[in-house]
Amino acid sequence: MADPTDDHRFPCPTCGASLRFAPGEGQMVCDHCGGKQPLHTPKSAPGSIPELAFRRGIEAQLPDAETEVRHLSNCPNCGAALEFDPNVHAADCPFCATPVVADPDASRHIRPRGVAPFVVTNEAARAAMQKWLGGLWFAPSGLTAYAQKGRTLQGVYVPYWTFDAKTRSTYSGRRGTVYYETQPVTVRDGQGRTRTEMRQVARVSWAPAAGHVQRAFDDVLVLASHSLPQSHTEALLPWDLTQLEPYQPEFLAGFRAETYTLSLDAGMDEARAYMDRMIDRDVRFDIGGDRQEVLSVDTDLSDPTFKHILLPVWTAAYRFRGTSYRFVVNGQSGKVEGERPWSWLKIAALFVTLALLFGTAAWLAQTYGQQQ
Repeated sequence: MADPTDDHRFPCPTCGASLRFAPGEGQMVCDHCGGKQPLHTPKSAPGSIPELAFRRGIEAQLPDAETEVRHLSNCPNCGAALEFDPNVHAADCPFCATPVVADPDASRHIRPRGVAPFVVTNEAARAAMQKWLGGLWFAPSGLTAYAQKGRTLQGVYVPYWTFDAKTRSTYSGRRGTVYYETQPVTVRDGQGRTRTEMRQVARVSWAPAAGHVQRAFDDVLVLASHSLPQSHTEALLPWDLTQLEPYQPEFLAGFRAETYTLSLDAGMDEARAYMDRMIDRDVRFDIGGDRQEVLSVDTDLSDPTFKHILLPVWTAAYRFRGTSYRFVVNGQSGKVEGERPWSWLKIAALFVTLALLFGTAAWLAQTYGQQQ
C-alpha cells in the first residue's frame, strides 16, 4: 500500500532532488540544480471552488475523494497537529519551538478544498519581521540579534473552515424615538449653593416593532486550530479569499501543513456566533428609530455548506530567558504580529528620567516664582 504522504514529494526531473513551491512565482524550483518546472493549476473564477454539504460532513458521509489519510503529530505544548515528511522523525513546532516527535499512526481527515499559495517570499517575510522587531519599544538589549540568530522562518499552511448559509430571521422588539422636554433642574455651584434652571431633558418614546430580515452568508472564515493566539490570527486579517486555488499538494511542497483540530460542528458553532452578530445588526437597522431594543430573534438557517482551506503563514519561534515567543507573517500581505518580552530595567529607567525631568521643572518654576 502506498504511503499517503508520497503525493507531497515531487522529484526534480533533472537531478532527482525534491522540488519546492516558489512563493510569488507559481512554479516548482529545485534548490539543488536550479531547475524549474511550471505548476499547471486550473484557473478558477472567484468563488468557484465547490462547497460541500455541511450535514454530510458532520455525519461522515463524504465521498472518499473528499477525505485523506494523514500521519499527524500533536505538539505537547500548543496542541498544533502537524504533518511530518516520511523521512523526518522529530522537529521543532513552528508555532512555539517545542520539540515534537513524529507519530507513526495515521488518521482520516477531510481533505482541503482550496489553498491560498504563498505570495510573500521567505526573504520578504524576514525583512518584515526585522522591521517589526526593530520598532519595538522597551525591548531587552540584544533581542533582535538573539531572535534572528539561527532562527529560520518556516512556511506553514494554517487550516480554516469557511461556511456559507442562507438565513431568514423573525424578530420582535421596540423602536425608541428620542424627544426633549423642558423642565426645572436643580444644580449646585462650586460653593455648595443650589439654584433651579430650566433645561432640555431627553426622553424616549417606545413603540413595538416586529418583522423579518434575511441574509446570504458567504465564506464565513473560522480558524480551525488553536495553536496560535487569537490576537495573532486576528492581526493577520484580512485574507484575500478570491486568490484561493483548487487544492493541489504541489502548493505544499517545501512547506509544513497544520491539520485542523477544531471539529467541523464546533467550527459551525463559531460561524453561527458571527452570523448572529450580523443578524442582530440587520434587525436593529430594520427596527430603525433612534434606539432599538431586540426582545427575540428566531433564525431559520438553510442550505449550509462548508469547505476546508489552507492559508499561508510564515512563523518563527524562539526561547528568550526561558520563555517562548512567536512571530507570524501573513504569507499573502506581509503583515506581522508577534509576542515580545519587555525590559523592565528600561521602563524603570524611563520613569526615573521622567521623575527627574518633572522634578527639575518644578524646582525651576518654584525658583523663578520666588525671584519675581
